[in-house]
Amino acid sequence: MEQSIREGFGLADRDVREISSLSLAFLGDSVYELIVRTLLVEQSADRPKVLSQKKSRLVRAETQAAMADYLRTENLLTEEELAVYRRGRNANPATTARHATVGDYHRATGFESLMGYLYLAGREERLVELVRLGLEHAEEENQ
Repeated sequence: MEQSIREGFGLADRDVREISSLSLAFLGDSVYELIVRTLLVEQSADRPKVLSQKKSRLVRAETQAAMADYLRTENLLTEEELAVYRRGRNANPATTARHATVGDYHRATGFESLMGYLYLAGREERLVELVRLGLEHAEEENQ
């Protein structure tokens, strides 16, 4: 999809490594949420209000931080991915989430940075794989 957007709007190729961590997180937040929304719509016939509640549980900083912790501690990230995550985690955002600890917010920002990075790098299969692994872990934790 990223390539279609580039072509459709006449955007030049850009080295994803030159994009700031917070910009990657800005994009990665939306990419991750789009994946979650797609899954929820495809897996359920719930009303939009219920879908929104389910989505909120999955996209909150606490869940993203737990997914990042799992991916990191289980050594599921490559060195490159880990470096992108760390850059995002260590960035200094101007705001914080209202309902998250500072630590969760920073780890979630690292996770979102990684999502944005993989998306812009055209590594959508890897992006989906990591989200799938993280969501499977999150579901196991909530049972």
